[in-house]
Amino acid sequence: MPEPRKSRRSGGRRDRILQRAAGPANPCPPGQQGGQYHPLSTAEIEAIYEMAIRLLAELGLGESPERLTKDLVRAGAELDARGRILFPRPLVEDAIAAAAKTFVFHGRDEDRSIEVGGDRVYFGTGGAAVQTLDLDTGLYRPSTLRDLHDFTRLQDTLENVSWFTRCCVATDLADNFDLDVNTAFALMKNTTKPVATSFTIAEHVAPIVEMLDIVAGGPGEFSKRPFLKAHISPIISPMRFGEDAVDVIYACVEHNIPMSCITAAQSGATAPATLAGFLAQSLAETLASLLMVHAIRPGFPMIFSNWPLVIDLRTGAFAGGGGEIAVMNAASAQISNWLGLPSGVAASMTDAKAIDAQYGVEKGITALAAGLAGGNLVYESSGMTASLLGASFEAFVLDNEMHGAIYRALRGVEVSEETLGFEAICDAVLGEGHFLGHSQTYAAMERDYYYPKLADREPPSAWEEKGAADIWTRAREEARTILATHEPNYLTTDQERRIRAAFPQIE
Repeated sequence: MPEPRKSRRSGGRRDRILQRAAGPANPCPPGQQGGQYHPLSTAEIEAIYEMAIRLLAELGLGESPERLTKDLVRAGAELDARGRILFPRPLVEDAIAAAAKTFVFHGRDEDRSIEVGGDRVYFGTGGAAVQTLDLDTGLYRPSTLRDLHDFTRLQDTLENVSWFTRCCVATDLADNFDLDVNTAFALMKNTTKPVATSFTIAEHVAPIVEMLDIVAGGPGEFSKRPFLKAHISPIISPMRFGEDAVDVIYACVEHNIPMSCITAAQSGATAPATLAGFLAQSLAETLASLLMVHAIRPGFPMIFSNWPLVIDLRTGAFAGGGGEIAVMNAASAQISNWLGLPSGVAASMTDAKAIDAQYGVEKGITALAAGLAGGNLVYESSGMTASLLGASFEAFVLDNEMHGAIYRALRGVEVSEETLGFEAICDAVLGEGHFLGHSQTYAAMERDYYYPKLADREPPSAWEEKGAADIWTRAREEARTILATHEPNYLTTDQERRIRAAFPQIE
């Protein structure tokens, strides 16, 4: 029958036109495989691991709260005469064996969920910046709750930012409970990606879970499919527990909130200045977090978040960019993956205040190293500036583009009869003398190449004719456009009404 066939062809043509107008699909989405970069040999990993085992068995951790001490001893740890908790090697190995190796980090939109573990790489956010790089003045000012809402809805549009953790602290909220509640609300209102937050104290967990239950559909519904995880730092370097954070761990396990247990020692200050010694101590401390979770509930979902941080030993200031932090976080990812644990590392914590060459170099080096090493979740990698003191709207859109380029590098080169292209080469040599317009070129254009939106690839003359704008200017315009046009509200009217009735402190 001719009419139906004509209709199908027409529809297909319309679809192709619309697709081309929208541009090629992302050829290298988040979740590409890492693990190509090995800063440590297997023998070196084993030496670092053995030192961590020795530290846990002979030095152990101090200042363990009474409740935790009882649970750890019950699991097989020992309390020595110094009051320190010692962890025998078999207990450490049991905890590693029982740990969750992969799990789903849910988004409220299931299509935005990600599977954590293995060698899949996802760039996301983190941080608790107290300053925001103002879009209008280009200078820093205290971060506000309005900024947090704006950052959340901005990143909601960025395809290479796979999850969102609050990147700034609302310094205009003085009360800690008000801060925790308003932070969770901003995440719920402005994105359906997987999200994460921090709880100041354990008593804040249950009330916020009530909010999450409203969003999930009723009492107890959030715990069935948790779409928020907690960022917790239960170990205070060097080698002791932090009581408030330990209490938060217990509360999160009770409410089935997955967690990133973050070790954030600093070289030469709270950990050795030697890179190998640092990695051994930091590994021991992150294993102590795993042992704690294992003693409470074996196999509970936990990101093994071993974040080596660096200080400039000339001044004592935190240094977020540079070769040392690049290689140490890559080594941390390699060690975690060697253990088979879901790895979390940190990257793109540039020390630059402006969107300049220093910014680009430091972010590019550290993020690429973390991705190539196979860090499962790469934190702090979107939007952060000024050694984590600042967050920037322009940085978010630029980092999204950088992540796309890194995912392309991770995807690598596919070698097959089709991609080797003997026939295409013959066609070009014996025909037009070039590959422009060849069907293989068209196919590769949409399948193999990542096209940046903000990076300038035009010749100098065209750049000058268009105003000679630098990348900061282009990124500022892009951020403003997104903020002016993307105003999501992922809460229904009833959900928001019920949340505001339960939490009058929401602004």
